[in-house]
Amino acid sequence: MANDQEKEAAARASLRFVRDGDIVGLGTGSTAVYAVRFLGERVQAGLKIRGIPTSVQTQKLATSLGIPLTTLAEVQEISVTIDGADEVDPQLQLIKGGGGALLREKIVASATRKFVIIADSSKQVPMLGKFPVPVEVIKFAEALVAKKLAALGAVVKVRADASGRKFITDEGNHILDCHFGQIPDPPALARKLETTPGVVEHGLFIGMASIALIGKGDQVLELLGKQS
Repeated sequence: MANDQEKEAAARASLRFVRDGDIVGLGTGSTAVYAVRFLGERVQAGLKIRGIPTSVQTQKLATSLGIPLTTLAEVQEISVTIDGADEVDPQLQLIKGGGGALLREKIVASATRKFVIIADSSKQVPMLGKFPVPVEVIKFAEALVAKKLAALGAVVKVRADASGRKFITDEGNHILDCHFGQIPDPPALARKLETTPGVVEHGLFIGMASIALIGKGDQVLELLGKQS
């Protein structure tokens, strides 16, 4: 599939940002899996890194590939993080969290010097909002938060897992997938979400990405963001 080739190409291109001795944030999701696998190959070939995974799923994959891991308790600064995105706009504002790991992903990104986004061309959009914004909520507040987000104009859906039960995040919370339609001012929406009691974290990543590598056909486009 073209998308898979694009994901793979973007993931391979991201490895040039990883150097010997780095602490590397390991993303979650279908595109990040390629990057973790390629890093595993490099580690087998002698690259010395330590990874900080953004989910239990990625932790298991990295362990199976022999990538040495560390934690934020041991290391509070990450050299580079490689992660995917559900949408990337021209300002490198992102929607993330389709895989359900947005809370840990944002914590890891916030501690990272260079945050590298990898994606296939379908994730590149002129304006965020076709993909729903995932909002992680504590269970106690779920109905209340859903009502408040609907009042902001969202069509709100509680995320379910493959068996139809409510999706539970690694931190034991639920996710509301919020369809806002086009989002002309992502920072303003992010502020509204952040100030809603019961919201743990949301999937708008603003001003965090350093560079986005977008697989497009047989090329990889580079979009530069902050501190790149």
